[in-house]
Order: sequence, then structure tokens, then C-alpha cells
Amino acid sequence: MIVMAQVIPPTSTGNIGLEPLARKAANCTACGLATNRTNVVFGIGDPRADLMFVGEGPGREEDIAGEPFVGKSGKLLDRLMQQELGIVRSQCYIANVVKCRPPNNRNPFEEEISACRPFLEAQIREIDPAVIVTLGNFATRLLLDTTEGIKKVRGRSYRYAIQAGTATARIAAGRMPEKITHLVPTFHPAAALRGGPSVVTEMRADFARAKLLLAQPILQGSDTHPGQRPATPG
Repeated sequence: MIVMAQVIPPTSTGNIGLEPLARKAANCTACGLATNRTNVVFGIGDPRADLMFVGEGPGREEDIAGEPFVGKSGKLLDRLMQQELGIVRSQCYIANVVKCRPPNNRNPFEEEISACRPFLEAQIREIDPAVIVTLGNFATRLLLDTTEGIKKVRGRSYRYAIQAGTATARIAAGRMPEKITHLVPTFHPAAALRGGPSVVTEMRADFARAKLLLAQPILQGSDTHPGQRPATPG
């Protein structure tokens, strides 16, 4: 089933490229998470990747390394990528909802998510992936604009509209160019480590779904794949 997700509009970050965006994030003090961070964990991988993973936020090891998913969760993510998708992390792009570690690995607060959201939205626009895989509740709820938990929304894919371009380009064109990509929600690897083999099995199924979608053509505007139509969440 394919469901329309929210549209990402341009934000104050504009379309400036990943490297300048990372430099801007490195100096960000928009929320309290900047106070105790060791490193801003911006993201890693191929800036032209067809596949993008979005997690929750950095933990202790990620804060030290400045790279997302380097601990036990990262090892599981790497293994599932290799076994189910046939890729390594340099062949995709990995980012998080928040770029700085919440104290004691607590859940990020709404104001922290809101402060970091423009960076994630700009990353998605710059990378322009064919498929986005959201890892866990926070990334899934943010990008699908839902309050439902991961257990309810995983197991299917969603149509996801990305709007690109600056305000000047929008005015000149008279409208915002739109690309329809796919979003596949799945569990956070940390939840799989806690939940055991059954959760890992469900993650494998979601990764397999993402692999199938990567083989499908990119959708433009309101077009759908042959034989498929937009549906409402259920």
C-alpha cells in the first residue's frame, strides 16, 4: 500500500549543498543539546545515494566519533544493509532527526526536533533519494507527520513528496517542482537488539521492501506506478 506523506517545503537552510550545510550545523546553538555535545553528528555516506536512512539521534559512541550508528546498533544496521540490500554504508546516506546527543540518551524533546528539522529537510532535498528508510518512532513520526507508532505503520511503503528549489525558483516557475519518492518505516536497530530475532526478521522484510522499491522508477508529480493508486492510512 502506498500512502501520501507530507510535502517538505524549503526552509531557511535553502539549497546550499551538504558541505556548507554541515558547517552550518557544526556551529548551531539553536537548542540546548549544543551545550554538552562533543561533536555534531551531521550524517555520512554518498551524497548522491538512491537510499537514505534516517534515525533518531546520536548516542555516546556517535557523539565521540561524530558519525551516526557506530555502536552495536550500527553494527546491526551494517549487517542488515549488506545481507538484505547488498550494500555498505558508503553506498547510502545515513542521518538522524537530531544532530546532537540528548543527555543520557533520553528521547529528544519536541523543541530539539523542531530546531534540527531544517537540517534534515535540507539533507533530504540535497541527496534527493529514491527511497527513505526511517528507523524507529521519531524519524517515522516526523517524516510521515503522524502520531502512530512504528508497529502500526511499518510493513508497507508510503509515497513521499519532496519539493525542491529556492523561493526565487518557485516564483520564476510559478510552482514548486515535485518528485515523489518512497518511504519505508522500520524499527530502530536498538529496538531490534532489545526485541530479539522476531524484530530483526521484521526489519529484514522492510529492507527487502526498500530493495524492491529501489528498482522502480522515480515518480514525478502526482503520477503513480502502474496498477497502484494513492490510498489513505489505515
